[in-house]
Amino acid sequence: MPFELFVGLRYLKARRKQAFISLITLISIGGVALGVMALIVVLAVMSGFEHDLRGKILGTNAHLWVLRYGDRGVEEPGQALDQIRGVPHVVAVSPFTYHQVMLSTDRGAGGAVLRGIDLNSAQEVTALTNSFTEVDPARLKEPAGGTGWRLDPGGIIIGRALATNLGVGLGARVNVISPFGNVLTPFGPAPRIRSFAVAGIFEVGMYEYDSTLAYVTIPAAQQFFRMGTAVTGIEVKVDDLYKAKEVGTEIQRRLGFPYFSRDWMQLHRNLFAALKLEKIAMFIILAMIVLVAAFNIVSTLIMKVMDKGAEIGILKSFGATSRSIMSIFMVEGVVIGFVGTVLGTAGGAIICKLQETYKIVRLRGDVYLLDALPILMKGTDLVLIASAALVLSFLATLYPSWQAARLDPVVAIRYE
Repeated sequence: MPFELFVGLRYLKARRKQAFISLITLISIGGVALGVMALIVVLAVMSGFEHDLRGKILGTNAHLWVLRYGDRGVEEPGQALDQIRGVPHVVAVSPFTYHQVMLSTDRGAGGAVLRGIDLNSAQEVTALTNSFTEVDPARLKEPAGGTGWRLDPGGIIIGRALATNLGVGLGARVNVISPFGNVLTPFGPAPRIRSFAVAGIFEVGMYEYDSTLAYVTIPAAQQFFRMGTAVTGIEVKVDDLYKAKEVGTEIQRRLGFPYFSRDWMQLHRNLFAALKLEKIAMFIILAMIVLVAAFNIVSTLIMKVMDKGAEIGILKSFGATSRSIMSIFMVEGVVIGFVGTVLGTAGGAIICKLQETYKIVRLRGDVYLLDALPILMKGTDLVLIASAALVLSFLATLYPSWQAARLDPVVAIRYE
C-alpha cells in the first residue's frame, strides 16, 4: 500500500480523545450520502414522470398526425392512406375524426372530445384496446380469429373517469350533443343530438384522457357531423418515435399542399419542454446539498490538519515531502466523498426500487395526471450524480491539503 494511502486511511480512525473529529467525519459522509440519495430519487421521479406521461400520451395518440388545411378534412382518405404507407419508417396508419361535443345523461353532463376511429387499424397505431377495463360483448367484441375489435355503430367507448362523472355503466344511454351545425325545428334552431349505448370503458391512467375522451365508429361520426366520406386526419405510427418529425416532413412532401403533419413532440411541446426545464432546475437545486456536504469535508479536513500538526511536522522531519502530506489529506477527503457517494447511491436505488415495485407513494389522478409516483432510474443520471459528488469531494480537499503541505515542521514540533 502506498505510504500516503496508508496514513490517510489511518487518519480516518480517530482516537478516543478525538471522538468529536470522528463524529464530524461521519456527519460529512452522511451529508454526501443524503445529497446523492436526494438527487437520485428526484431525478428518477422526474425521468419516470416524463417516461410514463409520454407512454400514456402515445398509448392514446399516434406518433404523427396528418391533417389538411380547411374545415373539410381529408376528403379522399383511401388515396392518402396508400401514399403514407409507402413512406419509409411508417409502421401503421389509421383514419380518425375529431370533434368537441357535450355528453349528457340523466345523472350529469360534461364536455368531451369525440373521436371516430376504425378499431381494426387503430389498435395497430395506438394502445387503446389494451386499456379496455369493461366491455359489453353485444356491442364491442373481439372475434375469435383475432381480426380486430368490432364496435357496434350505435355504441360508444368512454373513459373510466368520464363514466363516473356521468354516472353511467355498460349498456347505459349517453346523449351526444354537438354545438355546431344546429338543426332547424318548428321552435327554432336546436343542437344536433344522438343517443349512443356505452359499449366499453377504458382507463389509460391519465385523468386528462380518462375524463374527456369518447370513441365511436367513423361511419357514425361522419353521419352525425354530416362529413360525407371525409375524415379529420390520419394517425401514423413509425418504427422510431424520435424520427416522427423526419417522417412527417417526407409525408408532407409526398402529399403536397394542403396537407401538413404534426408529430407528438409538436402536439405536446410545452408539456415536455416544461418537464425538461424542471428536471434541470431540480438537479441544480439539489446539487447544492452535495455542495454543502463538500463544505463539511473542508471543515473536517481543516480540523484534522489543526489536530495533526505535530504529526505532520514529524513526518516532514522524517523526509516526507509537501506533496506526500498533501496527498494524505486528499486521500482522506476523497474516501469520505467516495463512501458517502456509495451509500447515497445504494440508498437512492433502494428507495426507487421500493416505490417502483410497491407504489408506496400514491397521487391524485385529477391533479397530477398519474395515479402513483413514477420512477425511472437511468444509468446516465447515476453516473452524472456520482461523478459530480466525487468531483466536489475532491475539490473540497484541495485547500486543507495545501494548508497541511505548507506547515513548517520546525514550528509544528517546537513544543512537542
